[in-house]
Amino acid sequence: MQSLWQSTETLPNFPKLSENKKTSVLIIGGGITGVLTAYFLHQHRVPYILVEKDEICGKTTGHTTAKITLQHGLIYHKLIEQYGIEKARMYYQTNLRALNQYKQLCQNIECDFEKKDNYVYVTESTQNGMEKIENEVRALEHLGQKSFLKNHLNIPVKITGAICCPEQAQFHPLKFLRVISENLNIYEHTFAKEMIGTKCITDGGCIEAEKVIVATHFPFINKHGSYFIKMYQHRSYVLALSDAHDIDGMYVDGDKKGMSFRNYRNMLLLGGGGHRTGKAGGNWSELRQFAKNYYPDLREEYAWAAQDCITLDDIPYIGNYSAKTPNLYVAAGFNKWGMTGAMSAAMLLTDKILGKNNLVLNVFSPSRSILKPRLISNALEEAANLITPATKRCPHLGCALKWNAAEHSWDCPCHGSRFTKDGKVLDNPANGDLRKP
Repeated sequence: MQSLWQSTETLPNFPKLSENKKTSVLIIGGGITGVLTAYFLHQHRVPYILVEKDEICGKTTGHTTAKITLQHGLIYHKLIEQYGIEKARMYYQTNLRALNQYKQLCQNIECDFEKKDNYVYVTESTQNGMEKIENEVRALEHLGQKSFLKNHLNIPVKITGAICCPEQAQFHPLKFLRVISENLNIYEHTFAKEMIGTKCITDGGCIEAEKVIVATHFPFINKHGSYFIKMYQHRSYVLALSDAHDIDGMYVDGDKKGMSFRNYRNMLLLGGGGHRTGKAGGNWSELRQFAKNYYPDLREEYAWAAQDCITLDDIPYIGNYSAKTPNLYVAAGFNKWGMTGAMSAAMLLTDKILGKNNLVLNVFSPSRSILKPRLISNALEEAANLITPATKRCPHLGCALKWNAAEHSWDCPCHGSRFTKDGKVLDNPANGDLRKP
C-alpha cells in the first residue's frame, strides 16, 4: 500500500546498468542513506556509482513518518550509564550535526520542512516511568541539550510524564529527495548479485570499485560482520487521518511498542501497532480502534507500514563492514530513527572516503562488542525458528516463515525478509524469491 509520501510525490527515473564500469566508490542501496551519501560524494567531486535493485526510496524511506530529531526515545541516560559521558556526547553531537544539516539543506528545498518541538512520553503502564524521564532530562543537561519536563500533552494519551526537546523538525521526505537525487549517478533496477572483494557482479554488468558502501537496509553480505545475529527487524504501522487539528509538536512513546503522533498539513499521522517481523502484533487494527475511540470525526486517507532494523544496543552500525574489510563499509540499524541516522551515516562515511579521521566512528563501529544477554536472546530466537517445521522457508538462512494476515505476506521472524503470497521477495536480507516446491 502506498504511503502518503508516495501518493503525493514522484521521484526521478534512472536507467538500468547495461555495461561494465569502474569507479572510486560504489554505493549499493538507493534509500535515503545511499542517496545522501551519493549527494555528498557528488559535492566533493568523488567518482561514485549508486545501484538500486528496484527504484530509489521505494521501501523504508518512502514509508517513514519523517520526523527529524536527535531525541531517540530515552537513550541518552542509557548511553551515559553503559558507555560514559564522552561516547554519549559523540552520539548526541553526531545527531545534532545531522539535524542542523537538514535545516541548512531544506532552506533551499520546497519539502514542507517545519521546525517542531519533539516529545518523548511515558504512560502509566511504564514501570518507573517518571524516574526514567527525570534521568533523561539530567542526561540531556549534561550534554548541553535544552529540554523541558511536561506533564500534559496535546494527544489523548494518559501519561506519567514527558520530555520535550525544542527546535526539532519534520518534512516531506520524497519532496526533499526528489531535489537531492537530481543529476546523481544512479542506476535503478540493477541487482547486485555477488561481491568479489570490491568488485560487484550485477545483472547488468560488473562494477569495479576501490571502495564499497552497503546501504541496503539490512546488510546482505553474510560472510562478514554477522549482522544476522546482531540485528532483527521490527514492523510498525501508520494511519493518515484527515481534518485533524494541529497537535503542535511531534510525539512518541518511550516504549518501542507505543504510539507516535505528528501532523502533515490537515492530517494527523498516527503510528503504532508494532511488532517484531514474523510475530503477531496490533498492526492497523490497533490504530483504527484508537482512532475510533479518540478521533471519531477524522477520516482515514492513507494506511501504510514500515520496517526498521533494530540493533541490540540501540546504536546504528556505521563504518567498516567488519574488522577484516578495510574498503567495504556499511550503514544499517537506525532503530526507527532513520532520518537523522541516514544523514549521520552519509556524513560520516563521506568523511571516511575523504580520509578524514573522525573519532565518532568508534561509537558506531560495527565491530564493537554487543551486550551478551541480548545477543544470546536474539540467537536463541533465530535457532528456534531454524528448527521449526515449515513448508515455506526463507532463502536467506533457512528460517521458517510465518503468515502475516494483516499484510498478506510471508514474513521471516529471524531476519525480517518478507515475501508476497506468491513468493516474490518484498524486503531483504533475502535477495531472491521463494523456491517453488
